[in-house]
Amino acid sequence: MHGSVTVPAPTPDPKRQLIVRHARQHFVREGYAATKIEPIAREAGVSTATLYALFGGKAALFTAVIDDAAEDFSRQMACVRAIEGDARAALTSFAEAYGGFMGDPFVRSIFRLVMAERPRFQALALRFFEKGRSEFGATLIGIIVRLSRSGALGPVEHPSWAAGHLMGMIEHPVFFVPLVTGDEVRVRRSIEAIAAEAVETFLARYGA
Repeated sequence: MHGSVTVPAPTPDPKRQLIVRHARQHFVREGYAATKIEPIAREAGVSTATLYALFGGKAALFTAVIDDAAEDFSRQMACVRAIEGDARAALTSFAEAYGGFMGDPFVRSIFRLVMAERPRFQALALRFFEKGRSEFGATLIGIIVRLSRSGALGPVEHPSWAAGHLMGMIEHPVFFVPLVTGDEVRVRRSIEAIAAEAVETFLARYGA
């Protein structure tokens, strides 16, 4: 009986990755309609024919850009994991990491781009939003379930609702306010202060 063979993941094509990264800058800065293929190919050091051979057209390139950004976000999300300790320490660690991620101007720029192009790329936009929500949400739900089972939190009937409550208290000031008002408007409170207040409010509702 032969053992299982692990097939290595395909190595990313450096040329393709370079095109995607230059395209990301153009789409974020100029929007989908105004972005031209020729400058992207020139900056990436490839011919327009090569770019079209790799992606087929601007719509496929835009899809690759958003999927690549989602993978970038996944790598950042992978750093947000539960730390050992009491409820306040574990939840604060998550809240500060989540606040730092959602408060990143680049993250907002990608969200703005996806929102602006949602009518044209609805399936892509939904996939992008659901990926972020499920990955961050799953991490926090796991923390809440563990803390509830250990008695560090009270009984939590709906861990997903509880996770939504904590994430919402962080998202509003660090993400949605700047998303709507513009990056020049800054929340006066630090991410640490926002996280601490959100955790205290959460513990007042769900604490043991």
